[in-house]
Amino acid sequence: MQFKQVIGQHKIKEQLINTVSEQRISHAQLFLGPTGSGKLPLAIAYAQYLNCTNKQEGDSCGTCNSCRKYRKLTHPDLHFVFPVKKASETNPETSDNYLEKWRAVLLENPYLSSQRWYKKLDLENKQGIIPTSESANIIRKLNYKSFEGEYKTMIIWLPERMHRSAANKLLKMIEEPPPNTIFLLVTENTDLILPTILSRTQKVKVPRIDDQSLFDAISDHFGMDSAKSQEIVHLANGSYIDALYYTNVSEEEKENFNRFVALMRLSYSRKVTEILSWVDETASIGRENIKLFLDYATRMVRENFMLNLDFEEIVYLTKDEKEFSKKFAQFINENNAWKIYNEFNKAYRDIEMNANAKVVFLDLSIKLMKLLRL
Repeated sequence: MQFKQVIGQHKIKEQLINTVSEQRISHAQLFLGPTGSGKLPLAIAYAQYLNCTNKQEGDSCGTCNSCRKYRKLTHPDLHFVFPVKKASETNPETSDNYLEKWRAVLLENPYLSSQRWYKKLDLENKQGIIPTSESANIIRKLNYKSFEGEYKTMIIWLPERMHRSAANKLLKMIEEPPPNTIFLLVTENTDLILPTILSRTQKVKVPRIDDQSLFDAISDHFGMDSAKSQEIVHLANGSYIDALYYTNVSEEEKENFNRFVALMRLSYSRKVTEILSWVDETASIGRENIKLFLDYATRMVRENFMLNLDFEEIVYLTKDEKEFSKKFAQFINENNAWKIYNEFNKAYRDIEMNANAKVVFLDLSIKLMKLLRL
């Protein structure tokens, strides 16, 4: 993948290219930023640039032997680690077991979300993990000499899903890797990464995609008229993943909208029996779908608070959401907005830490009964 295929992020591209031209390449870098900002595509493009044998001004050449292999993600000095299915100790699984599927998914669209990847692994009701067995695999691969390129690059996607023992075993190698070995960690949540890992990496903060670049990408890819593209850019708020979603709002999103509306109405009305039914039903949709719902709910709280404050120009709502929010926004105010937002975020963290979904939702709904009346 070349830098020119990454949407926007011109300053980050320039920054990464300068590390090569100025010979100050950090052996361990952490790409962090919002979902859909292009962290993973940037890491892959950077790895390709490092090993390009005919570097151009501002990009890899795309035609040398190294670039051709990177284009197919088959270069022998490019290694990937990512969350996989949790397996038994007697039958450990690593990223290598899913490498063919991983390449196919990235070649289809390198702007990858954890939900999309887990769906490909049939893990919609669970979360993937980077198991302890992966650390030995990483150490073994990186102790070999480079096969073809100047650099060996290990891209670890979602290191926050790495088992603690695996992370601890990698500390020494991340701190003192073999010569010409580069670690590129791509994260969505630094709070779940071991502090000792974080302290050994150089941070590459990837911002949201600028509106013009996102507009151009949508217009070119989908051939939409200017007004529709502008609407999607506004809703996507710098995320190409969200932009793709808004081109065709899914049934799943409609279900999350209905769940949110039901929870708000039942909590405000304090209909305990109906809330218990809602809790049972929503807790059964699977952990990853629950996370999607909670992420959706935090967005709706934010948008309704902005609407309440008459900041409509920075409100990102679909037609159905706007209709509901016209009346609902009055209940998300300066007294409770931040508290409600925090409760949904806390619920998300609890689910991510494998808390019981029914307990989490019951606790959340009880708090909402009080907060919605502040």
